[in-house]
Amino acid sequence: MSYLFENFKGWKSYCEERELDLFEPVLEYEMDQGDKKEEEVWSGLQNAFSVMKEAVHTGLTEEMKSRSGMINDGAKKVYNHPLAVLSPEFQKLISRALAAKEVNSCMGRVVAAPTAGASGILPGTLYTLQEIHQLEDKKILEGLLVGAGIALIIEQNASLAGAVGGCQAETGSAAAMASGAMVYCLGGNIDQVFNAVAITIQCMLGLVCDPVAGLVEVPCVVRNASAAAIANSSAQIALANVSGVIPVDECIEAMGEIGASMENKYKETALGGLAATLTGKSVAQKVLINDIEILPDEESAD
Repeated sequence: MSYLFENFKGWKSYCEERELDLFEPVLEYEMDQGDKKEEEVWSGLQNAFSVMKEAVHTGLTEEMKSRSGMINDGAKKVYNHPLAVLSPEFQKLISRALAAKEVNSCMGRVVAAPTAGASGILPGTLYTLQEIHQLEDKKILEGLLVGAGIALIIEQNASLAGAVGGCQAETGSAAAMASGAMVYCLGGNIDQVFNAVAITIQCMLGLVCDPVAGLVEVPCVVRNASAAAIANSSAQIALANVSGVIPVDECIEAMGEIGASMENKYKETALGGLAATLTGKSVAQKVLINDIEILPDEESAD
């Protein structure tokens, strides 16, 4: 019987009692719950990572213009801008997170990690981490398993859905998955991995889900970039053994409490926040009118 990922404390104990690496209980879980052989799990992970990298490449090389007009090749503009705020590596990180999420907003192929709305964070972070540190794919795949374990516990004790917990549940969870995975991939111990998750969650608590026009474009795309940056900063802090003070399980508990108390207009309804601004309402009306105008032509074409 595999470990069921009820909390981080239990995950740590399970690993220590059986002398397992952090990813191994997740591998067991995938094999047990999905009735899969080990090679099938690794093959699926390899395919997922390939799709992540393809999404980054697509977003940086092909035209990315959404039907609403709100997405217009932003990732390429950032990637090719001659002035970097911090470093070329940071510029690439941000661009890659934007790129993969723009592919999603333009109806392309992505990996929901853990959701499509947060699909740029793990590709941006892990692609860049692998490039900087010359990591083997196998280590990245182990990191993806660690990220999956993190998501399982968040889902159990809070939520992964913007409609339930706000954007903290989507980009926040993805950033936590990414920071934990990065610390693991760089040789961090269990406490450092879990501390990275705790710090990330602390930075993302209370983030609302307020998509303009109800589309997963604004502010979702730029939040993928900022969440990728938070994931990296949290990983760096955790690797230096700077404590987040509040244990990770308590951070997830707080995340769940905040999500439950959040007003519905801030949970993917497009009724509050940026969606309720004058410009947000104007964009929504324009998108709706365009859809109405397009429908007759599409129906007649059928």
